[in-house]
Amino acid sequence: MGYGINIRVHGPYALFTRPEMKVERVSYDMITPSAARGIIEAVYWKPAIRWVVDKIHVLKEIEFTNIRRNEVSDKASTSKALQLMKGSKDQFYLASTEKRQQRASTVLRDVDYVIQAHFELISDNADQDDTEEKHYNIVVRRLRKGQFFHAPYLGTREFGAQVDLIENDDIPPSPLKGTQELGWMLFDLDFSNPKDIKPSFFKATLVDGVLDLSNIQPVR
Repeated sequence: MGYGINIRVHGPYALFTRPEMKVERVSYDMITPSAARGIIEAVYWKPAIRWVVDKIHVLKEIEFTNIRRNEVSDKASTSKALQLMKGSKDQFYLASTEKRQQRASTVLRDVDYVIQAHFELISDNADQDDTEEKHYNIVVRRLRKGQFFHAPYLGTREFGAQVDLIENDDIPPSPLKGTQELGWMLFDLDFSNPKDIKPSFFKATLVDGVLDLSNIQPVR
């Protein structure tokens, strides 16, 4: 295992959308491993390292609430963008006021997590001066100063996340006790083939408020 960090992530709302819900958005019971990794990568990402989430601690009771959100029904066209790159003079825009729709969402409220993660060097992408100690010192410094590449968020960009470094392994206890089966949860997305993105899933189990990801076997 490489160098590890512990961060506390919290916010008033979160939405980690279940992919089986097509129209109305419904959140998982807690943050997914891929969303947790995305928060860390928002603080510090480099091609030379790969972040791995080891454990997620749920520090508050799981609570849902229903809200209505404005969403855009269309997406910017990839083919149109490629045409513009090749010299097309067509206009390229998305009129959000014309394509706006209001949809109901079932979201988490008042969330608070501790994410334990480590990173590993990717030898094919690492330079000679890339060392684990170098990257560890950079990410710790960025966390202490509150710096990030882009604003971290809890599932969707409108639900911003407060991210704090936990030092000396001082992790608060979870109020959740016993074993809770959360069912199948999204683990990650494989982007190795952009034309055929493959999701993987796992059976999530909380034990005393802790999701241990060290020995799971995701399935596709």
